[in-house]
Amino acid sequence: MNLPAQMPLLSVAEYLDGEQRSDIRHEYVAGQVFAMAGAGEKHNRISLNLAFHLRAATRGTPCGTFISDMKVRVDAHDAFYYPDVLLGCDPGDSEPLYKRSPCLIAEVLSPSTEVIDRREKLLAYRALESLRYYLLVSQDRHLVEVYRREPAGGWHYDAYEDGELLIDCGGLDIRFSLADLYEDVSITTPASPKTESPASAPR
Repeated sequence: MNLPAQMPLLSVAEYLDGEQRSDIRHEYVAGQVFAMAGAGEKHNRISLNLAFHLRAATRGTPCGTFISDMKVRVDAHDAFYYPDVLLGCDPGDSEPLYKRSPCLIAEVLSPSTEVIDRREKLLAYRALESLRYYLLVSQDRHLVEVYRREPAGGWHYDAYEDGELLIDCGGLDIRFSLADLYEDVSITTPASPKTESPASAPR
């Protein structure tokens, strides 16, 4: 019986070299690569709005804001991902192609990525010791879900439909409102939110 041929696994060095040459971005998990789909206008506007406010709040500090093309390395899962927005405040995290010590990661949800963002990436990102905030941002309604690492190491879940978010990274208090986040974004689906309750959020 003939078995189907399997694609050879890539080393990290091969993956990083290939990404430098490729016109398509790929994420990497344990030697396998997965092509990333393009994003639409709402997705891009939300990502840019968030990155703009993070960048404005951290100018002149060691913190750096990155969007879309900067990878994050999750050693515990042997993975490289491309977050929609990444904020890092560790001056020693100086690799030019990826970051290992983000303080905040945000993913803008879309039908093709939501399951991965809520499951695989949630588990992987939580393995980053530096990470304090993981944001899941809806592009269909005003809703931001926030996983926040508590001082004792556990994770707390909140969902925001309006008001202001306070982010503490690098000793900075960074504030922005949902109105800031959704500026110039047309929301056409007035569906009632369906979110996890805090009690059911992973700990």
